[in-house]
Amino acid sequence: MRDDEAAREYREAFAAWMSQLERLHSVLLEGKPLAPPALKGLLNREARAKERYERARRRLLGIADEPHGDASSNPFP
Repeated sequence: MRDDEAAREYREAFAAWMSQLERLHSVLLEGKPLAPPALKGLLNREARAKERYERARRRLLGIADEPHGDASSNPFP
């Protein structure tokens, strides 16, 4: 059974990420000029939007968020 709130959150997060990704692609792939400080902001917004999407995706799939551990918790040293 689907959680309607999780589905709504997923759709919103996906749309927001795609919007930021389209803006980023216009700069990186289509050559739209952008000043370095604005590019940094765009990259940060895209990264945050993707993180929000990933959290919403995990919630929709029923996968618990795992806190980021330190390097010593990496099973692949």
